[in-house]
Amino acid sequence: MTPLTESGALSHVSGVCFKIGPPRLVGVEVEWFVHDDRCPSRPVQPELLHAALESLPLGGPDGTSLPSGSRLTLEPGGQVELSSPPATGLLACVDDTRRDLTALRAAFAAQGLRLTGTGTDPLARPRRMVLDHPRYLAMERFFDSAGPWGRVMMTGTASVQVCLDAGDTDGPHAVERRWQLVHRLGPVLVAAFANSPLLDGRPTGHRSTRQTVWSRMDPTRTLAPEPDHGDPREAWAQYVLNAQVLCVRRPEGLPWTAPPNLTFRDWIRGGGERPPTLADLDYHSTTLFPPVRPRGHLELRMVDAQPGEGWMVVTALVTALLDDPLAADAAFAALEPLDALDRQQGATAPRPPRSAAWRRAATLGVADPELRRAALTCFAAADAALGRLPGAGRLRTAVAEFAERYPARGRCPADDQLDALRSGTHRTPPEEAP
Repeated sequence: MTPLTESGALSHVSGVCFKIGPPRLVGVEVEWFVHDDRCPSRPVQPELLHAALESLPLGGPDGTSLPSGSRLTLEPGGQVELSSPPATGLLACVDDTRRDLTALRAAFAAQGLRLTGTGTDPLARPRRMVLDHPRYLAMERFFDSAGPWGRVMMTGTASVQVCLDAGDTDGPHAVERRWQLVHRLGPVLVAAFANSPLLDGRPTGHRSTRQTVWSRMDPTRTLAPEPDHGDPREAWAQYVLNAQVLCVRRPEGLPWTAPPNLTFRDWIRGGGERPPTLADLDYHSTTLFPPVRPRGHLELRMVDAQPGEGWMVVTALVTALLDDPLAADAAFAALEPLDALDRQQGATAPRPPRSAAWRRAATLGVADPELRRAALTCFAAADAALGRLPGAGRLRTAVAEFAERYPARGRCPADDQLDALRSGTHRTPPEEAP
């Protein structure tokens, strides 16, 4: 094989991770905890999970998937992730995902199982790995060397991830502009949709414990790229090479553990047991977990899993603010004070999600006055954008109702969990809409 060089690796990452063109496609990845209706505090046996998945009706585009073609995966702690197919526009994405999620819920209900949308498992039940894939075993060992947070992330967190096209070469949808906006928008999304105030059944002091967990993990793969690169493609390519290698794929039966403190750049320079390939580089990129991950499109990873149909509100809000130029302008203006807060810390300011605005968002949610003001302006801008989108009336109503129930009152979904804890009804997870 032709040896992989640093310049070749940088060029490959820049080209593969940012597909340039007018924004068109929308997708969403929704994760759920699985609880046993008969005894929610008991871990769900893997056999029940597999029985539920195997009972799903087929009939998607390939004849083997859910009706709309969503992909299902199990996370290391038994969380279920439904990944919608890329859809042309917001409305098609929501319709496809709702159709497949209805089938998923029905299949799990038939096994006496319930899907629960929270950023961390709210119940005090044993957390354990239910998958023994060598990737996850190597990941567990890598993260265990730096504390408990990696294992908590793997087995005790869940999210909603919105996926949008990276952007165009220039104009209102320029990739640099969209990249900047999704990072500035991050604290508002964390705060407005914070939904993980409990861990092991106890309050943590954070509205989004899930985001706090991510901020305490390996910084080479969980912080945002350096902000001083003008071109996000260059920033991301450098980030990928500077991140530590989490695993090295080997033949069956051999562990995938990587040498300690080996970055991919070190590996290219001869630091590994063998020269890396382009396939190694692509796989390494899948082990990086910053708040926004480029995968050809932009994958926003900072939002806690939501109860019921809350994932639709997240998807609608983000898509409206990114794809409607007027809404994007309003969001930029609303987010400027939060960005200034981080800039006040100077050149040594921590990168998201360790920066001041992100930490306040994870701790206080929209009880923080500045985050609340920014959130309300962003919701209003999204409302106007959805009003300009034909057929979006139902989604517009859902977004408006969420804004009135939560940020308008200085609340987020985490406050519902804390209220339930105080009233003594937190022992069972929130009921999910069928």
